[in-house]
Amino acid sequence: MDKERRLIIAGNWKMNKTVAESADLVNGLKRELSGVKEVDIVVCPPFTALSEVSKAIIDSNIRLGAQNMSEQNYGAFTGEIAAGMLRDLAVRYVILGHSERRQYQKESDALIAKKALAAHAASLKPIVCVGETLSEREAGQMKAVVETQTRGSLAGLTAQQIEETVIAYEPVWAIGTGKTATSAQAQEVHAFIRQILGQIAGEAVARKVRIQYGGSVKPANARELMGQPDVDGALVGGASLEERSFADIIKNTI
Repeated sequence: MDKERRLIIAGNWKMNKTVAESADLVNGLKRELSGVKEVDIVVCPPFTALSEVSKAIIDSNIRLGAQNMSEQNYGAFTGEIAAGMLRDLAVRYVILGHSERRQYQKESDALIAKKALAAHAASLKPIVCVGETLSEREAGQMKAVVETQTRGSLAGLTAQQIEETVIAYEPVWAIGTGKTATSAQAQEVHAFIRQILGQIAGEAVARKVRIQYGGSVKPANARELMGQPDVDGALVGGASLEERSFADIIKNTI
């Protein structure tokens, strides 16, 4: 698939997989995807499996991501994990502001922006998530919500840092529900986000930022979604927990 920006497809395993199960999954993905050179492939296991998966993917085309991190660098923050600790494990990417954390942990745009700054300071690439709920979409608030989250979650970042940030548009109503935004709906919002990025950081930067779609991505709909001009990859949830489905999503975009 010929695109201006290199596709990035990341698997968010969420709170699933033991260490042994994680190793099995990533070893299977290594075999399935060893020949793929056109797509950036990222897996985001739970914290407990990061070390084992990190070892397993040495010398492979798979990169390691974490599902969250603290905005703090070190100190008395029980239960938190710092960016430097992730770097120790050769983590390259970190998901920030996922809708589940916004909902259950009440994470704000301001907090997510602090985390993004901390990630960049540690040379991690943030995957910053934005997206509206079903009630917000039905009330005609999609653009207002997405713009507020995008601007707020990137507040304080330089244009260079924004260029090196991945944005994940995840319509909350399509996560784990089996519902998927149509390719036209996805393209509309991705183009809107790129327009906002242009206002924040300039058109040249906006053209380089990769914007993923996240929301019930499957092998059957991957090609059409990734074929949209402003859709630069996918943040995959449930389908990334099974070797065959995640591998097929990636293969179907090439």
